Amino acid sequence: MHEFGILLTFAGGLAGALVLGYLAQRLKLSPIVGYLLAGVAVGPFTPGFVADRAIAEQFAEIGVILLLFGIGLRFHLRELIAVWRVAIPGALIQSTLSTAAMALALRLMGWSWGAGLILGLSISVASTVVMALVLTERRDLHSPIGNIAIGWVVVEDLLTVAMLLLLPILFGPGGAEQQSVGAALGITSLKVLGLIAVVVVLGRWVIPWALERIEITRSRELFTLAVLVLAVGIAVGSAKVFGVSMALGAFLAGLAVGRSEFAARAASDAVPMRDAFAVLFFVSVGMLFDPRSLIETPLLIALVLAVVVIVKPVVALLTVRILRKPMAIALPVGAVLAQVGEFTFILGGVARGLGLINDAGWNALVAASIISIAVNPSIYRWARRLTSRASGLAGGSSTGERPAVDPERCILVGYGPVGEIVHRLLAERGAKITVIDLNLSTVRRLRADGLTALYGDVLRPGTLDEAGIATTGSLILSADVDDAAEIIRQARILNPNLRVLVRCTHLRDADALRRAGADVVAAGEAEVGVALAEAVTSGDKTDCGAVVERRDAIRDQLYGTQKG
Repeated sequence: MHEFGILLTFAGGLAGALVLGYLAQRLKLSPIVGYLLAGVAVGPFTPGFVADRAIAEQFAEIGVILLLFGIGLRFHLRELIAVWRVAIPGALIQSTLSTAAMALALRLMGWSWGAGLILGLSISVASTVVMALVLTERRDLHSPIGNIAIGWVVVEDLLTVAMLLLLPILFGPGGAEQQSVGAALGITSLKVLGLIAVVVVLGRWVIPWALERIEITRSRELFTLAVLVLAVGIAVGSAKVFGVSMALGAFLAGLAVGRSEFAARAASDAVPMRDAFAVLFFVSVGMLFDPRSLIETPLLIALVLAVVVIVKPVVALLTVRILRKPMAIALPVGAVLAQVGEFTFILGGVARGLGLINDAGWNALVAASIISIAVNPSIYRWARRLTSRASGLAGGSSTGERPAVDPERCILVGYGPVGEIVHRLLAERGAKITVIDLNLSTVRRLRADGLTALYGDVLRPGTLDEAGIATTGSLILSADVDDAAEIIRQARILNPNLRVLVRCTHLRDADALRRAGADVVAAGEAEVGVALAEAVTSGDKTDCGAVVERRDAIRDQLYGTQKG
């Protein structure tokens, strides 16, 4: 029965998220709203089917781990170090002022300073899951906006880890006598530094060596399994051995793998599972919500929500401006922080267990979290439109906007005999070429020659993104890959102005590839036929123009009319 309960929770949560997420999308709302409502629908406070919240939370934790691992993979260490100058003071200032505002407001309502401070600390930290999804929607995750926002929330996570350690010491039974605050903070700092040292060693020597051994097997399943073991294993080890959050451990694991040449493939392998489990994070949040709290404590909920969606983003915006960043960065960073998430529940749950906040405070946290998560995508879209409009009036481009397509940039998939010929001809014309190949030795050889090459599976989501598809003029599939039609469709979603040229073996596949969006299809059967026909008639006394017309006529008969 327990196994059936797990499957029922998994299936029921995903099914509800699918239906309500679809309806939210149709209503021009973020699918996140639908996922949260699905959680309310399968939660214990509404009639009908009730999912197992403990199981849903475990699934959600996997989603958080994979999401943070993926973010770490795409973050270059130098970019992360560069934003510390903004992220560290910004997170400290915003957390302090948001906490103080919450404590003061609750004190005026008759709450104790201690309860107000704890509630304020709980809502001062943003949800990394929500942030990543919102930034990805606008393609800002790897822009300066995304770098600052993610660095900011990592600092907030570290502050929360310290608070989770201090709360039992300060407020637990006899806690203040067991250990001093200074000693506790010292131990926490040593643990975090120890974790970073271990991850650096793993990323420098152990992880690349292990992944290369697995890559030699040419097994996609083993490589995907290795990526999962790294993400989940380091995350769980971080929590068990070093006492930090699994989310932080997963992020550091991603940074470690991201330093290796396997980063792009590891990121693409984690995407499908990450998306499914990340949805369950929102479902698990929705299950915490008791709709009756909207009637019982509306003023308290409104107050907490006001601090989250007004005070937090305004403080963040002003802080970023004080730190000399332009409004085009400051406003979106403030907007994406106007929500609370996973650490809110962890810190709030610990405080509730210690008797520091009551049920009303807990329900207000949950309600404010759900509402802020639901409206955050709209707040962020509004902020980006505002900065884009202002930038347009000023004659510039907003930081984080999609850059213009470069017609000289090409992505060449496959570097076999055909790919090598195409690469040479394009290079002679001065094109900027990025090669994607699944042969690690080929990629290493190209890089040693000073060429741009990416080790990754083009069939996996994220590989084309990593290669820079958004700014590329042409995509050339020189290898006869499986599911080429799906690759073309996904590429056109990422870049509608892309010119796609694709190779296939059989003529019967050409029509499907053109329907998928290919501009030019070169079928092996047809091209061999054209070459043989030209060879047979090479001795004819025919001018060059007539030869070209005859060749084109043969191709038209074989393919039908092609674009381009």
